[in-house]
Amino acid sequence: MKVSIETIIDSTLEKVWSAWTTPAYITAWNFASEEWCCPKTEIDLEPGKNFNYRMEAKDGSMGFDFSGTFTEIKPNEFIEYALEDGRRVSISFEQTDNGVRVVESFDAEDENSAEQQKQGWQCILNNFKAHVESTSTSG
Repeated sequence: MKVSIETIIDSTLEKVWSAWTTPAYITAWNFASEEWCCPKTEIDLEPGKNFNYRMEAKDGSMGFDFSGTFTEIKPNEFIEYALEDGRRVSISFEQTDNGVRVVESFDAEDENSAEQQKQGWQCILNNFKAHVESTSTSG
């Protein structure tokens, strides 16, 4: 099952792209709630290259690596990757009159309901939006 989420960010396309693809920025927004953090990010933004985002509970009780391989990159437009379990994820970036529209689509996994996954991924996307809109990231 494919799940899609989206948001409109009051920013420039270059700023949004930079915040999405730069390790120092990713660690600042890539978590679903304030109880979690993303202490380490490794990213090689080229098709066939890998990324790894370390996700951890701030209290140290649990953590996991979110990783995969990029399959397609169109700077300031589109990112696609395959997760280690084979699921596919795509993210599109589009400048509109109201800001940058970010649409993220992903193959749902079997462990949690599609609605739970949608909510979790949307929380991260909302965190991304809040981060970009509150910082002076340059593209």
